[in-house]
Amino acid sequence: MDIRRTILWMIFVFSVFAIWNNWQTYNGQPSLFGQAPQSETTSNPASGTPGVPNAATPAGTASTPSTAAPAVASEKITITTDVFKLNFDSIGAQIVYAELLKYPSTENRDQPIVLLDNSPTAEYIVQSGLVAPQGINKRYPDQNTPFRMVSTETTMTGDTLPVVFESESDGIKVTRTYTFHRNSYRIDVKDEVTNTATESQSPSLYLQIARDSQDPAGSSSFYPTFTGMAVYSDEERFQKVSFSEIDKKNADYVKSADDGWISVIQHFFVTAWVPEEGKERYIDMRKVSNSLYAISAVEPLGNIAPNSTVATQSTLWIGPQDQKALAAISPSLDLVVDYGWLTILAKPMFTFMTWLHSLVGNWGWTIVLLTVIIKLILYPLSASSYRSMAKMKNVAPRMQALKEKYGDDRQKLNTAMMEMYRTEKINPLGGCFPILIQIPVFLTLYRVLLSSVEMRDAGWIGWITDLSARDPYFILPAIMMATMFLQIKLNPTPPDPMQARIMMLMPLVFGAMMFMFPAGLVLYWVVNNILSIAQQWYITRNMNKAANDAILTHK
Repeated sequence: MDIRRTILWMIFVFSVFAIWNNWQTYNGQPSLFGQAPQSETTSNPASGTPGVPNAATPAGTASTPSTAAPAVASEKITITTDVFKLNFDSIGAQIVYAELLKYPSTENRDQPIVLLDNSPTAEYIVQSGLVAPQGINKRYPDQNTPFRMVSTETTMTGDTLPVVFESESDGIKVTRTYTFHRNSYRIDVKDEVTNTATESQSPSLYLQIARDSQDPAGSSSFYPTFTGMAVYSDEERFQKVSFSEIDKKNADYVKSADDGWISVIQHFFVTAWVPEEGKERYIDMRKVSNSLYAISAVEPLGNIAPNSTVATQSTLWIGPQDQKALAAISPSLDLVVDYGWLTILAKPMFTFMTWLHSLVGNWGWTIVLLTVIIKLILYPLSASSYRSMAKMKNVAPRMQALKEKYGDDRQKLNTAMMEMYRTEKINPLGGCFPILIQIPVFLTLYRVLLSSVEMRDAGWIGWITDLSARDPYFILPAIMMATMFLQIKLNPTPPDPMQARIMMLMPLVFGAMMFMFPAGLVLYWVVNNILSIAQQWYITRNMNKAANDAILTHK
């Protein structure tokens, strides 16, 4: 068997495989390397507010409040902090709009990204409220009930900003306090529930996130990311649910727990409710209307005696998938940064990159330094490979002579070539090992760049202003193709013309792929190629010098 031909075909098949994968995802098929793209939505989200679930709760626990439009007109209340511009709706005290002031929009970098919204073209809101037990005809304060704001401050001036709402209905009074913190996307939420009736009552608190199924602005069909719901419990661990699974009614997720959280995830950002630990809650995901979905956690508050008050705490996060900050809220909340099946490699790589970033202060130079370190670790293996390739180049005339000697007798030719490899101590597979090792490194870095919000809008030098997006002028892909051509020139020319043509096509194939990949990934490949060229040149020069010295010595 011709080993070189096998190696070439391995590289060629991998390239075709990668291109086919991207073509599949471009046409709406699941990616073999990541999450399945979401189906396109052409219709606008349905107007109105989603109802509260009861399917996830035991019989007799909670009923669904009316979803009829409230008689009182709603009022929008704007709250501004150093990281947020939020709109509360006085109906339900729900958050219906959120700008993240420190994160520019992908469409207009002069404007902050809008995460939550309640407009004719997008619906993504955060809600909470109370529901009565099933069979009890009472409507407690919920997302359709008018609330009044009893605090006065709407702009953060200190380290915290408490925003307080009150509402009373059917013998239950709710005082809800949202506490914002400086330089944080964490919002502490406290609900104080007072029974103002003359008899005991048993309400349940629900925490809810509703979102339409549209992909976020700036999404790429070339490398699709997950948009959908996720839930965590110690029993079932991290579970993601796509909108299509909810449509098909085959979503698999934990229905009750006394720990964990619920969330809605999109590329780089997440909205999550984290209820109090140790309190039983029932979890439900459902389709509310044509393109609107909701995830809820319902927590029974127990029996509340007349004139008694029960308080419950929860944490709300509306913001970036900042792994360190999320883990500080709940040790498992950083799992929303999902690296898929490469998590076992991606987590340590991201941790190491974070440490490197603390030293150099720039994510682009962090990638360069990471590439140098990986190259140093793999140096012995690469050196062995380049020595084999240099020897292959030196024995190329002898190989050509063998081909002429044995003609079409492939068996004798391969036997003679194997004998020559043994005599000259050449490993014909030596050039394959570095490529095989680079593939998991390449895919892992791809997932880190694609999933880590720290890379979003992280610049390097000059024209590279976002390492998580493609090179806007395709300069790095062009450099990558040039370095690949140079590497091919340094390698021995395959004696088979077909093999030689395939080798010359490789830079074009990989270059075409890299035109749409994140600039940080192409930067890694470019630096790796440059280091490989330097190493190969150095080893080849030394081997040629040693060979010339040996010839002179014998003379």
